[in-house]
Amino acid sequence: MLSNFDEMQKLSKDNMELAMESLGTVSKGFQSIATEIANYQKKSFEEGSSAIEKIVGSNSPEKAMEAQGEYLKSAYEGFMGEATKISEMYSELSKEAYKPYESLFAKAAK
Repeated sequence: MLSNFDEMQKLSKDNMELAMESLGTVSKGFQSIATEIANYQKKSFEEGSSAIEKIVGSNSPEKAMEAQGEYLKSAYEGFMGEATKISEMYSELSKEAYKPYESLFAKAAK
């Protein structure tokens, strides 16, 4: 009976270590994603402000429309690139968070 208790205690300890390792990975991943989003927001705000200055400073309505079109195109391309990058970061995060459990699931499958 004491042997079973020791085995359960070791199993609990091992599972807690796996959970803590995974939680650390998830925490670091979310920090990286949050930093990436904050940097994108800052860059987007600066580009938007610059575009507004360019539009307001235009000499003619045609120049203003051209500046607005350029801004919309670059904003769209920037957003799509950033969305792809963040999507890849989430995908990588899920893979990294799962890694500590791979050995546990392999043992359970046997």
